[in-house]
Amino acid sequence: MFPWGLTVAHGRRLWRMPGCGVRPVAAEGTSLALDSPAMCGIVGYVGSKRAQDVVVEGLRRLEYRGYDSAGVALVDGSGRIATDKRAGRLANLEKAIDENPLPDATTGIGHTRWATHGAPNDVNAHPHLGATGRVALVHNGIIENFAMLRAELERDGVEGVSETDTEVAAQLLEREVLAGADLTTAMRAVVRRLEGAFTLVAVDAGDPDRVVAARRNSPLVVGLGEGENFLGSDVAAFIEHTREALELGQDQVVTITRDGVEVTGFDGSPAEGTRYHVDWDLSAAEKDGYDWFMRKEIFEQPRAVTDALLGRHSETGRLQLDEVRISEDELREVDRIVIIGCGTANYSGLVAKYAVEHWTRVPCEVELAHEFRYRDPILTRNTLVVAISQSGETADTLMAIRHAREQNAKVLAICNTNGSTIPRESDAVIYTHAGPEIAVASTKGFITQMIACYLLGLYLAQVRGTMYGDEIAAVVDELRRIPGHVEGELAKAEEVYALARDLSAAPAVLFLGRHAGFPIALEGALKLKELAYIHAEGFAAGELKHGPIALVEDGLPIFCIVPPRGRDQLHAKMLSAIQEVRARGARTIVLAEEGDTEVGSYADTVLSLPRVPTLLQPLVAVVPLQLFGCELATLLGNDVDQPRNLAKSVTVE
Repeated sequence: MFPWGLTVAHGRRLWRMPGCGVRPVAAEGTSLALDSPAMCGIVGYVGSKRAQDVVVEGLRRLEYRGYDSAGVALVDGSGRIATDKRAGRLANLEKAIDENPLPDATTGIGHTRWATHGAPNDVNAHPHLGATGRVALVHNGIIENFAMLRAELERDGVEGVSETDTEVAAQLLEREVLAGADLTTAMRAVVRRLEGAFTLVAVDAGDPDRVVAARRNSPLVVGLGEGENFLGSDVAAFIEHTREALELGQDQVVTITRDGVEVTGFDGSPAEGTRYHVDWDLSAAEKDGYDWFMRKEIFEQPRAVTDALLGRHSETGRLQLDEVRISEDELREVDRIVIIGCGTANYSGLVAKYAVEHWTRVPCEVELAHEFRYRDPILTRNTLVVAISQSGETADTLMAIRHAREQNAKVLAICNTNGSTIPRESDAVIYTHAGPEIAVASTKGFITQMIACYLLGLYLAQVRGTMYGDEIAAVVDELRRIPGHVEGELAKAEEVYALARDLSAAPAVLFLGRHAGFPIALEGALKLKELAYIHAEGFAAGELKHGPIALVEDGLPIFCIVPPRGRDQLHAKMLSAIQEVRARGARTIVLAEEGDTEVGSYADTVLSLPRVPTLLQPLVAVVPLQLFGCELATLLGNDVDQPRNLAKSVTVE
């Protein structure tokens, strides 16, 4: 039987919109066509070189993507596949191969894994083999219907060895090959049965001169050589060998041999990729042509949100958070929720407070993790402590959850890193599936933390019966539209960059918000502190007249996040605050939903936001603030990815 089940999710720039998201063109005249990468690194090779060297070298060049295990599979022409895979760094795999050499081969595939299904260990690492070892496969993404497919294989007596969704695809692919299909035909048959977002790359021991891959909503690019061809999650995997590349469309299968490349649709219909030349160096390739990892990660947010929502629904339409290993009866007994986090994670918790209390009618408070245990908080076994940490190793948050557990409170972690300490020491976890975040200043980590908080609030409302099923479904539908809304904001990046140029000499910037927009004001200010090193403050707009309005002077830039218009007075109150600061000479930059005609007379600059419910507005309002912070820091000549005095993960208290 399959032992799965621990977790179920996973210069100047020009911009264009080629279908699935905003992507950069590195320089005028350059034809760049890459999707935003999401987790994992994939390499494939067919040619005359030693495949092991090409594949391992490619994996090394993809290390920047983040990973927790690595593996290779080689087809040596003797009718068998040789593999090795190891948890941890790529160096662990290289050491194992040095001690137990793999056979020479000119065809191979490799993978660096960012765990989604199953713990990061040797068994769950990729590649995965079919039951007879005939087929090896690597996979990036999440197969949403893997449980149904696994059950089918179990009924047929096929036993698995890992906890991954990937092994299901390997077993199904091998079954097709053993039935007489060639690897390309087999791949087309399998992918038509898969749901989710995925890239699959496979080899067949019986067909040593072919590598076959497929993609749906997950990155894959072909490298075109002479007498050799390559596959990679991005061009960094093969840029030392060729600068000629082929962009694949959605739902396409590609076969590479030494002599050529064939592309078809999932249905077998002929298809063509888009050929282009890569003229950047390796560093630019790792960033997909962006100048900073942070900017790349900002533009990865539509994909990150999509991944964060994958697999969160059952076939009946109910929310399912399989990583939440707290029983529904226990959740119904929760009478208080305490959210803890530091920095940006704390602000995502502040956003969550508005939604969770509104949907669940359970009192919810938000605390800084480093202050939590020192005030001797009152906790009971009916308290749910929600700990938010991108890395899962934040020392302050870790100490806080240990204190909470000592008081018998239940602890749920919201985290991006599978297998890290905070999820391991918590009673339950919701993984955000943002993928690796290299830049110190969090962007896609923040937006996916908010998504996870929304999902938790809706799940609690479902369990506790405080919302009807159709009400929950309506909110989920709105969440599913967020990737498109974020893409729309990214498409207006140049408008924000122009604003940054105009304000590059500003010595200070203020941010105002109300309701769920207040935490976004705090986050916008934090980004300027982190990146631009200028004085920036975020305030609840109602606090202005209680002191902060004394800071307002002629020409001071103030970003004002205006709530959507509704039946309450939020919108009118925010407009009053804008009038107050503008009357004192402030330069007002107003973020308001499109079609809001009232804000125009009070704004020096208007940045329009898509129409979304008030509780979800933070997901779109934060995007222009991220772009502004990144661009302003760039204009000031700062290191955007590694700001001074900061570290990605704070591992000391």
